Amino acid sequence: LRLCLGGWGSLVNPTGVAACPGSGRLAVAHDGKKRIHVFGPSGFCLRRFGERGDAGNDIKYPLDVTVTSDGHVVVTDGGDCSVKAFDFEGRGILAVREGFCLPWGLDATPESEVILTDSEAGALYRLTADFQRGELKKCQMVRSRLVSPRAVAVCPTSGAVVVIEHLKARGPSKGSTRVKIFSAEMDLIGQMDSFGLNLVFPSRIYATAVAFDREGRVIVTDVCSQAVICLGKPEEFPIFNPLISHGLSYPVGLTYMANDALVVLDSGDHSIKVYSST
Repeated sequence: LRLCLGGWGSLVNPTGVAACPGSGRLAVAHDGKKRIHVFGPSGFCLRRFGERGDAGNDIKYPLDVTVTSDGHVVVTDGGDCSVKAFDFEGRGILAVREGFCLPWGLDATPESEVILTDSEAGALYRLTADFQRGELKKCQMVRSRLVSPRAVAVCPTSGAVVVIEHLKARGPSKGSTRVKIFSAEMDLIGQMDSFGLNLVFPSRIYATAVAFDREGRVIVTDVCSQAVICLGKPEEFPIFNPLISHGLSYPVGLTYMANDALVVLDSGDHSIKVYSST
């Protein structure tokens, strides 16, 4: 653990975290008065924006956040079922409201496209926009018939996409999760649900967040064991390699910074925890 920032009062029930590829700034979505906080690499809060309200650029209930390679903050808003883009000064650039049932997780590609999940529609979308001009170019559904997809990540090298589905509970249990991996062409190349993972791993896994590391390995947060686990590359999926096994309370967000530092959003103590790779 290299750095810990935030905490109750600074962050309220945080839901998403993303790193700016160029500047190293961290954008965090949470339930405070201003819904997006931007932190510098040292942990100092540089800016807050996104008022809670009904205006076009307000954010009612942020579910996830990503940062594009050209420096725009994109947020899924569960309050009005929209996707909203801002610059780092907090100025609203674009809002896409049509066609979504409940947009949830999102991640940016190196080309500044955005891959996002619609949890209620069971779909995966690719959103292409000119964020500098605030113009939506295309919003295309690329996969359907998913089961409550939420967290999503795009591999920056291969273009592969990994999605976490939340499966409905049977009986008194709280349900389970399933990790699906698609190629850049959106062909299914691997999947494993909680039951299958239990056959491989020593404990039950309930995945909440996902990311790719620099080598293209799938990394997930697990709230059951309060850990961060490497599941390996798509072609070797799944392996079991715990990366962080202590010091977490309820990890719900995950991202890598340009210097390969691993950032974990811990909703249990409303904090961001930054881990070095050495």
